[in-house]
Amino acid sequence: MNALTLPAFPGISQGAKREAFCRPKNMARKTSAGNARARTKELIEFRDSGIHGMGGFALRRIRKGTPLIEYLGGKITKAEAAERVAAENPFIFCLDDETDVDGDVPWNPARFLNHSCEPNAEAEIFGDQIWILALREIRAGEEITFNYSYDLENYEEHPCRCGSAQCVGYMVAEEFFPKFGR
Repeated sequence: MNALTLPAFPGISQGAKREAFCRPKNMARKTSAGNARARTKELIEFRDSGIHGMGGFALRRIRKGTPLIEYLGGKITKAEAAERVAAENPFIFCLDDETDVDGDVPWNPARFLNHSCEPNAEAEIFGDQIWILALREIRAGEEITFNYSYDLENYEEHPCRCGSAQCVGYMVAEEFFPKFGR
């Protein structure tokens, strides 16, 4: 089993574009995730995933609402994000209307969290930070997933392998599930 040891990571924010997760316009910005960064190593182990490549797995039972891990990377402009997405960087995360975060950095293990059409976690913005929080109780050993919320542009290029009962076959936002019969 291939496992990744979490580094002690500094704090930065997120990035975006079509290929990246962008928070819905109505997603509220919170002010703080508390002292969650120190707990991340106690909550998540990164290892081979049945969904895709490497994934994050709960080391113990995690309560609903628990901040799990911060999505880290360099802040970049939308123009820089568009260039990096065109160069096939899948780790761009939308922070706001002007700024994205390029999570393709070694100190960002959150980039290994996989997509699911029936996720157990979600992304939330806290000031200028992106955190992944538990949507429900997560069992020890369960893979931690969130919906990447891609739009329908070129959705065929993003097949989903989550295997959940609610899988629509593509990594699209839940608002688009009806298009796929869900």
